[in-house]
Amino acid sequence: MALPLEDRLAITELIALHGHLVDEGELDRLAEVFTPDVEYDLTDYGQGTLTGLTQLTDSALALGAGNPVAHHVTNVVIEELPDGRIRARSKGLGIKTDGSCGSVTYVDTVVRAGMGWRIAQRRITARRVPLNGLTPGTAAPL
Repeated sequence: MALPLEDRLAITELIALHGHLVDEGELDRLAEVFTPDVEYDLTDYGQGTLTGLTQLTDSALALGAGNPVAHHVTNVVIEELPDGRIRARSKGLGIKTDGSCGSVTYVDTVVRAGMGWRIAQRRITARRVPLNGLTPGTAAPL
């Protein structure tokens, strides 16, 4: 059964809400985005996986001025999984206080919770090389 358009829109807005809340410092509202036991995988940044809203909030506060001043999300692709969960992939841009910018890929596992959709798992990977390292002669034929 295809995921209804209303759910697709709700999941896309959920992913976008994260940036608004973090940028505004409204960390007390992260339960509107994540499940209480969220697994927030920052392994690609050498920080391991944070578990739960308290660890997520504490980590953001500890990073302090190192946090981006603006989180932008785009290119949301939603895929239904056989077990009813949703995999949502999106691209994120973070703007730092010095004006520099970084790009990430978010891979979220989204579940239906009592109050609507919530992110149960998020893996963040940094985009560091163009084409994910693809070089001439290594691409699969069309």
